[in-house]
Amino acid sequence: MSQPPRRSSGTLHGLRDPLPWPEDKPFRILSIDGGGIRGILPATMLSEIESRYLGGRCVGDYFDMITGTSTGGIIALGLSIGKTARAILDLYVTHGDKVFPPSRFNLFRLRSVWRLLQAVQHHRYDAAKLEGPLKHIFGSLKVGDAQRRLCIPSFDGYTEVNVFKTPHHKDYKMDWNDDMVTVAMATAAAPTFFPVYRSGQRIFADGGVWANNPVMIGLVDALVCYQLQRRQVHILSLGTGDTEIHFTEAQLLHGGIYDWYDIISSAMHLQSQNATGQAGLLIGRDQLIRLNAPPPPAGKKPIDLDDYERASAELPDVAGKLIDDNGDIIRDRFLFAPAHPYPAIYGPRVL
Repeated sequence: MSQPPRRSSGTLHGLRDPLPWPEDKPFRILSIDGGGIRGILPATMLSEIESRYLGGRCVGDYFDMITGTSTGGIIALGLSIGKTARAILDLYVTHGDKVFPPSRFNLFRLRSVWRLLQAVQHHRYDAAKLEGPLKHIFGSLKVGDAQRRLCIPSFDGYTEVNVFKTPHHKDYKMDWNDDMVTVAMATAAAPTFFPVYRSGQRIFADGGVWANNPVMIGLVDALVCYQLQRRQVHILSLGTGDTEIHFTEAQLLHGGIYDWYDIISSAMHLQSQNATGQAGLLIGRDQLIRLNAPPPPAGKKPIDLDDYERASAELPDVAGKLIDDNGDIIRDRFLFAPAHPYPAIYGPRVL
């Protein structure tokens, strides 16, 4: 069986021809991090914005582009077709404990130990528990059906970066016919949690491995696709909970695999810091609103990506407080008028 062509084989050699954009019109980007069940945090923040400022209307309608990774990619896809953040949050609340079933009976932590041993050689969770609800939401919709520009990171079987994009530029011919369910599963196929996602001959895994905070994915795409001045771009970037990374005594003394077992979390944290810093340098930090849960207090463990019980119990209050403090700024910067659906160049929305 022949392998599908590499995505990089179609790399553009030269500059992309930018499309016109009015000089006096802001370009609004919503960026949503990955983070497993901690997607409850950005989904709740967006739901609070809808209820407080938009009369329940879909908050996605107020952005020109939405970029999201993993759980953030699922939220982005939903918003792009007019699903409210409240409806997406209900998905997390209703199905979260089925996708990430908690260890209800845990005598002497035996179940946790058994689950850890299983994870050494096998993914932890059943992907069908996630795919089923996604099929209910997206049905047979394609990427080309989205009303908002999308950039959704993943990576493929060649270990090449892969960003699924709506057909908002003439160069974006590849992704419009992909099922939204395929893109959602591809961006959320977190290694060790779920198996790689197969779509025909193509294989995908979680975009959070390289772009857990996708803010630069969206910003770079906007700047190369449109005749924009950098100060025209405004970004609302939503995290799924942060943690401060400290070197441990064991890492300083030994530095082996055992001591650095959590290096993936460290890498995700550092990538997010770097992406936010780069975006701020390009457009001005005053043009970028970054909302995230603060690191947990000393002695308290961060919420795991699959800890439904703590995420559902703790993160809604955190989200409410973040919108208490920042909601009026978001209203003034982003919610002044709905954005027009982008003109599709290929796919089902072409007139």
